[in-house]
Amino acid sequence: MPAWLTAFLLKFQRAFAIAVVAAQAGIAVTGSVVRVTGSGLGCPTWPECVSGSLVPVAHPEIGPLHQWVEFGNRTLTGVVGIIAGLCLLAAWVDRPRRPRVVKLALVQFGGVVVQAGIGGITVLTGLLWWTVGIHLMVSMGLTWAAVVLLAALREGDGPAVPLVSANAQRLQVVQAGVLGLLVLAGTFVTAAGPHAGDASAPRLDLPVPTLAQVHADLLFLFLGMLVGLGFLLGRHARRPYAVLVATVLAQGVIGMVQYWTGVPEVLVSVHVLGAGAVVIATAHLWTATRVRAHLDEVGLRSQTAGSSVASHA
Repeated sequence: MPAWLTAFLLKFQRAFAIAVVAAQAGIAVTGSVVRVTGSGLGCPTWPECVSGSLVPVAHPEIGPLHQWVEFGNRTLTGVVGIIAGLCLLAAWVDRPRRPRVVKLALVQFGGVVVQAGIGGITVLTGLLWWTVGIHLMVSMGLTWAAVVLLAALREGDGPAVPLVSANAQRLQVVQAGVLGLLVLAGTFVTAAGPHAGDASAPRLDLPVPTLAQVHADLLFLFLGMLVGLGFLLGRHARRPYAVLVATVLAQGVIGMVQYWTGVPEVLVSVHVLGAGAVVIATAHLWTATRVRAHLDEVGLRSQTAGSSVASHA
């Protein structure tokens, strides 16, 4: 690899990681735009947009707006893939090579490939509701992993050492699981709601009020756990904790307004943006309550300890 390219990759490695966090969360928002505009089958086949063409062409049954909205979202998937690829290249050329960073970057690049496949299945099954839900859940998982990648660049490669009590660690694990259930419940509400992505798309045949109540109950559970976590954290990670509390409260308000106003299109996309923000904030708090030493520091401490033992022998 040319020296100039290696220097470029290493200089902007952290910028690439920040970009992939934004891109993984952002692609979920653009996906919601596809849904609320009814453009989910604007490109009715995959990997082509329409039979015989990778790009939108005049079609008697599909409006050009729907075609370009869906095609634009597919194109953005390629952009996310390029950013993830830059993360992987930067991790690969870094010296000494850091296996954990390489693996985390590989998750990002591989995740984009998997998402492209899931997107194709979603289109080919006519926007079957559960395939759409999987698409969003994977996006949120990749967003979490992207935050971990960004944190790994400033951390060392030693084992994770918790900064908080064992009870706080356990609560964070359970809270992460509740967050996953909260996002999943949100996909069920959307699957049964008015925005199908296309008038012919199969829907989840369950009452929206019941699903919305389950979603709200999980939010209240998450908030309650967040209050408990605040007491257990003590003086650690206060700023990330405050950001998470503010983000969750804002997301809750958006969700309630969205429900009370009949789920307007713009609030659907804002709510998906909020979901990504909550995942980012929760993952950031997760990384802020742990520290990883640099291996050279670990080695230096071991040598110092060894010298101290020898001097007292």
